[in-house]
Amino acid sequence: MTTDIPEFYGLGELRSVIAQDPDRWRPLVFTNGCFDLLHCGHIRYLRAAKQLGKTLIVGINSDQSVATIKPQPEGLPPRPIIPDVQRAEAIAALKPVDGVVIFPETTATATIVALQPDIYVKGGDYDISTLPEAPAVLDYGGTIKLIQIEIPTSSSAIIRRILRQ
Repeated sequence: MTTDIPEFYGLGELRSVIAQDPDRWRPLVFTNGCFDLLHCGHIRYLRAAKQLGKTLIVGINSDQSVATIKPQPEGLPPRPIIPDVQRAEAIAALKPVDGVVIFPETTATATIVALQPDIYVKGGDYDISTLPEAPAVLDYGGTIKLIQIEIPTSSSAIIRRILRQ
């Protein structure tokens, strides 16, 4: 599923583009997340991730996978708030981001196996020993980096604050 946004790719298309011109793309950094209600913590995280390689690809959880991994807490609206294509467009527009792909699974493992990024990045609130994508990255010889969170911000907390107003 692609749009007219040049940085927004289907997985097969992205694999092909990287394979055709690996010197342009590698070392490739990959990260993923919901990115529902984009905030400054996301921006700083993506800037730091980009500094680890030549290009940064961001995997966006589909609407269905967000609904699965972020169950609706009592009193809050169902997630995601922003549809996946709009979240992808917003992320693609950010300066550090070279490409965006939406994935339907609850983890990015299948996307990581397909792209085999040189460096897989997650926030410092994760632990490599419990990171579901870690075995796949390590199996093909990739590197995992955890980036310290500079501004701890929660989209759920933002939603709660809005609803209290």
